[in-house]
This record gives sequence, structure tokens and C-alpha cells, in this order.
Amino acid sequence: MARPRREFLGWLGASTVMAATAGSPLAAQEPPPAAARPDGGPDGADRLVPVSAEWDVTWADRIQGKHRAVFDSPGVSEGAALFRAAMWRDQYKEVYGTPPEEMSAVVVIRHTAIPLAMGDAYWARFGIGKEEKLKDPATRKWYVTNPVRTPWSPEPRWTAYGLEGFMASGGIVLACNLAFRMVIAKFREADKSTREEAEAAARALLIPGIILQPSGIFAALRAQQAGCSYIMAS
Repeated sequence: MARPRREFLGWLGASTVMAATAGSPLAAQEPPPAAARPDGGPDGADRLVPVSAEWDVTWADRIQGKHRAVFDSPGVSEGAALFRAAMWRDQYKEVYGTPPEEMSAVVVIRHTAIPLAMGDAYWARFGIGKEEKLKDPATRKWYVTNPVRTPWSPEPRWTAYGLEGFMASGGIVLACNLAFRMVIAKFREADKSTREEAEAAARALLIPGIILQPSGIFAALRAQQAGCSYIMAS
């Protein structure tokens, strides 16, 4: 029993020395490594550097708020993702008094939700309201305009619940380029045009401020790498 006891006392003594030096200048010279983000940037920095100029990914640098979330919209769902993103910001202000500059909200329009990224002329020409079974409650007729572009009420407090008001208030809206190809296909079929001509016509009706990304999946995951919590919002 003497030997194990001596070994235990030796271990205890070494542990005591280590504990005693933990607060010494020597120990302070070797701080623990900084936590890394999923993209590899230390201390929460976003270090991804694009190697292609084809896609605008500068939006990721705008995600600076203390509270960050990405609202994924694979379906039209009457614009539910946009509503929920605006509501999230309002409710944080109501509950915590959080100022707008501390909130970073990203909406990703992808898959069958792509018409939400398009202007009124596109909705009117291709009968998107009827296609999506969306009726204007005021007229009880199919929408011939994009219903999420403007809020349902003209009161100032609801401005950010409209697509363009949301972006003007700091919200980021991204659209899937793969889904955008379906928009291009509509123009090409209707106009019997070349792909280049159809793409130019489609881009002309893309709502200004919405940023096309390689895919909606890319956009949603990139937002998460920039610190956003994810929610399926439509």
C-alpha cells in the first residue's frame, strides 16, 4: 500500500503546482485557442473569400447584428417567410427592446417560391396569381401583382412587412438561380426567344435589391456560416 500511496501523493503535489501556476504570468502567455466559426474564421470573423466574380456574396458581410436568422422559403405560402422575418424583428424589439441595427434577417426565396422575387409585370403576364391560387381579398380575383411587394396596411409600422420595405430596413433577400431558370423558361416559351434574350427579359423583371445566388441551398447554408440561426419559414 505504501507505493500506491506515494504515487498518489506525488500526483496530488504535481496537480497542486499546476493549479498554483494557472494564474501566473507564464500561464497567461498561452491562452486557449479562440473558438472557430464553421467557415474557419477565428473569433467569429467571416473569412471566406470568393474566387469568382460571377456571384454577389457581399451580402454576407452585411450580417453584423447581434441577433441573426435566415428564413427559408421553398414555397410561396402567401409570403409567410417574409412576414415571419419582419415579425421576428418586431417581437425582439417588443420583448427585449432590441434596436433594428442589432437584428440581421435574411430571407431565401427558392424552389417554387421564385415568383415572389418577380415584379408585377411578370405576375400579370403569366397569370401567377391563378397559378398559385392566390386571390386578392379586396377584389376576390386572382392577384395580377406580386402581393408581398407592399404591406397589407399603409400604416408606417407595417412598412417592413412589404418586400421592398423589408430590404430598405436592412433585411436581406436572396433568390435561387436554379429556380430562376424556370422564370427564364416561361419567357423563352412565350416569346420563342433565345436563352440569352429570355434571361435578359427575366432579369429586367427581377425586383431590384434581390440578389441571385447559385442556389437556395447555397444561400441558406452560407447565411448559417455567417452566424444565422435557420428556420423553415414557408
